[in-house]
Amino acid sequence: MINKFINWFFSPSNRLIDEDHVDFYSKLIELEQRIKILEEENVETTNSIYEVENRLQAKIDNIHPVTYNLQDYGLEK
Repeated sequence: MINKFINWFFSPSNRLIDEDHVDFYSKLIELEQRIKILEEENVETTNSIYEVENRLQAKIDNIHPVTYNLQDYGLEK
């Protein structure tokens, strides 16, 4: 929806567009592309974090601590 508005607003139809508007439009397009790349990288980073979390949880689950039978010992003197 916002892309349609931007395209309509900056389209070189019957209006005169000065260089500032063209520069602004090209900068806007550049920023949209950078945002798209950052969003893709964010997804990849999030997936990597979940993968590390799952591996760490699996390693924690594999730890079997030594259990001591201390039932015969108490705090009595």
